[in-house]
Amino acid sequence: MSIRPWVVVEAPDSRGLRRVTIGSETVGSAWSLDELRELLSRLGYPEDLDMEDPASICWRGGDSRTWPDRAGRRRATLVLMVAGLLAAMALNAVIGWPDALGALTFAQRMTGALFVLSGAVLGVAAIAALDYWGRRQYKVSGAVVLLGVLVSLATDSLLVFMWLEEREYTPYLWVFMPLWCWSVWALVLLVRGKSWKGVPQPKRFAAGVVVTALLTAVSLAYSTMYQPAAAPVHFILKAEFGTSRADKWLPLVHVPLKLYLKNDGGIPVYIINDDYTVYGRTADYSEGPIVRGWRKSIDKHGDEEADAELYVDHLEYTIISSGHVYGPGRWLEVGEEFTLQHVFQLPQNAKDFDTVSAVFQISYMRKDRGKLAVDEFEVAHHSWNRREGRYYCPPALKGCDERVIYHGRVRHNNNLVNVTRKPRYVTAIWSLFDRPVFSISSSFDFRRAKADVSEEKRELDRYGASTVHVDSEVSVAELMKSAGV
Repeated sequence: MSIRPWVVVEAPDSRGLRRVTIGSETVGSAWSLDELRELLSRLGYPEDLDMEDPASICWRGGDSRTWPDRAGRRRATLVLMVAGLLAAMALNAVIGWPDALGALTFAQRMTGALFVLSGAVLGVAAIAALDYWGRRQYKVSGAVVLLGVLVSLATDSLLVFMWLEEREYTPYLWVFMPLWCWSVWALVLLVRGKSWKGVPQPKRFAAGVVVTALLTAVSLAYSTMYQPAAAPVHFILKAEFGTSRADKWLPLVHVPLKLYLKNDGGIPVYIINDDYTVYGRTADYSEGPIVRGWRKSIDKHGDEEADAELYVDHLEYTIISSGHVYGPGRWLEVGEEFTLQHVFQLPQNAKDFDTVSAVFQISYMRKDRGKLAVDEFEVAHHSWNRREGRYYCPPALKGCDERVIYHGRVRHNNNLVNVTRKPRYVTAIWSLFDRPVFSISSSFDFRRAKADVSEEKRELDRYGASTVHVDSEVSVAELMKSAGV
């Protein structure tokens, strides 16, 4: 009979796993008596080895019947831990990938890259969890899992905090809310089990991980909530009348109008809406002061800008020409400029008008704040066309049946905002008889052109949207003189 080394089965650890050594060498571990027999069989011991023979096996901390492992509970914990880490990995990747690849600014790309990196850490932690809730062959596996859980808790807490600001429904709510609860549960479980024990200087490691997670959360929150204004938006707009010319065959005067636009700031912009409108002004004149005319002009125009002159009464403005200049949905890069030469006509005997004015305005949105679905937004919808569906305005509803509507989805350049908010849409409306308007909101009433005022202002600030304009005026007498009429 050959003499075999003495087998020592150590006392079960906190999970019920018993380490097996032969001589001074650890050869494995076992959760149950059957696993111990399989282990010894692979090492050349007979399958019918007497487990009660003290000459063959030494039992410490219990005998052959001491197997406290709860396999069902252990496996359920493992599955729940790995599933949570993988779900957190997928969420971080979904949040970070668009910003890492397509964000306009370096800071936004770094934020996206940080989320992608945290997703990679969570993936490694999911692999480490298999070992930590298994036989723990690697001492650092518990610390790696702890790091992954802290990263998940930090990012999920940030998402919950941002969602609580406006409390809007989003499908991602069903992901990061349960993940936040899971992160708290996993952290409590790992702290109770002192998962950092396997690494050198565990207290310093734990403190470092906590501080790193907190700094990461604060950094992400700062980069998300703070909108840098270091690169301002600035435009150069010009509306200039040229030298008019009389028509040789028709009793008309052709008046050139030059419209110039340049992005002179430090940020590319989307043009949401634009418009030029040429007005002809009519008025009644008097040799003496007409004080009442001041009040009439203000009362008629209400909150809009109105002219009031001492010797003029009954001011009226008639639209002579109007249209787009650059076009909704297009964008201007930094330093890009655009010029439009337009010619409109006046009758040679245009005695009704005393002055002609041109107003050129653009509404814009910063490209470093959002990404506009240009292909969708550039499509013009006519409110008088029944085939337009929800954009169609019935003739019985006055005031909205002569509009051109542009509508498209806008995404914030920080994907954290997209994940924690309802979808936002940009709506622009152009009409011959009204000033062009635009709105950014989660919903919009196309027929009444009204939106929630508080929401609209908040979204305009969030996406850096605003309107600028320039105007120019010339007397009809000067136009006729230059035309030789």
